[in-house]
Amino acid sequence: MSTVVFAPDSFKGSATAAEVASALAAGWSSVRPDDRVVLAPMADGGEGTLDAFEVAVPGSARRPVRVTGPDGAPRDASWLLLPDGRAVVELAETSGIGLMPTLAPFDAQTTGFGQAIAAALDAGATGLLLAIGGSASTDGGAGMLSALGARLLDAAGDDVVPGNRGLAGLRRAELRTLRGLPAGGARVLSDVTSPLLGPDGAAAMFGPQKGAGPGDLPVLEAGLARFADVLREAGVTVDPATPGAGAAGGTGFGLLAWGATIAPGSAAVGDALGLPAAVAGADAVVTGEGRYDDQSAAGKVPEYVAGLAAAAGIPALLAAGSIAAQPRGFAGAVSLTELAGDSAAAIADPLRWAAAAGAELARRA
Repeated sequence: MSTVVFAPDSFKGSATAAEVASALAAGWSSVRPDDRVVLAPMADGGEGTLDAFEVAVPGSARRPVRVTGPDGAPRDASWLLLPDGRAVVELAETSGIGLMPTLAPFDAQTTGFGQAIAAALDAGATGLLLAIGGSASTDGGAGMLSALGARLLDAAGDDVVPGNRGLAGLRRAELRTLRGLPAGGARVLSDVTSPLLGPDGAAAMFGPQKGAGPGDLPVLEAGLARFADVLREAGVTVDPATPGAGAAGGTGFGLLAWGATIAPGSAAVGDALGLPAAVAGADAVVTGEGRYDDQSAAGKVPEYVAGLAAAAGIPALLAAGSIAAQPRGFAGAVSLTELAGDSAAAIADPLRWAAAAGAELARRA
């Protein structure tokens, strides 16, 4: 009998990490019923991070909050209070791209994320874990900072409009009214290492995913550059080239300007789950995500889990919705798209094909 750990990320927009882990394990058990399976659904600082911490940390409590969504409409969201007094706030829950009825690259905003952070501070959070993946916006975190008390003003001294659109008219930032960090600080959970600006920055790299066309990218870039210049004039010393500043449409930069630090999201969630110890005591580990591509090797869940497996001297196996790059560090890999025949079929019934992937990996083990 072998012990097998199932530690996938969510298949974003299709199935949660917990659902995928259960389906993969069920498929595996249909072929190798005597193996012991351990479920450890993962996240990397994007969608599903609240769920992962809630499962991993007994005594965690969801707290509801009413926020301004990324499209400007009010919405109900939540954050997570941990037993040690820290709060986990997930941007995808408040300002995520999945909440947008229609993509709006110039108008999507991060105000709701800041409102949820403020709610956690009001509740007495002693520290913050801020998961920032899955953003709908390219506003540099301007909406988030405004919700925390910053004043972002145009030439007439009025607040600029939300989103990247308002950054073009930004002339002055008033930061004296910005709320301070909690005593335990704020850690940003993100595996994106992009700078704020340039060909690898927030607009160029991620703008197209948020609905921006080729002609929009220079305009979005100019807005972010204006934001960085105005914050520098207001006394912010953060370099826009700092790795991670471009995460979440530049929200990484806004959080660094607030005084937060950036930490690898996968490792932070894995530590909370006790995943390193679980993998060290296993005979194999199965991980996955919705799309495995060139970015997957830049600190996302599969790469992190494969690293743990290598350290433990056990095989890592990959199940992904689609595989668009050569998997590295895996003893075997299966694509749900290939099993289902095409991507539409895999997306229509992801848990069926995740179970099939788990069975296929078990046959190859």
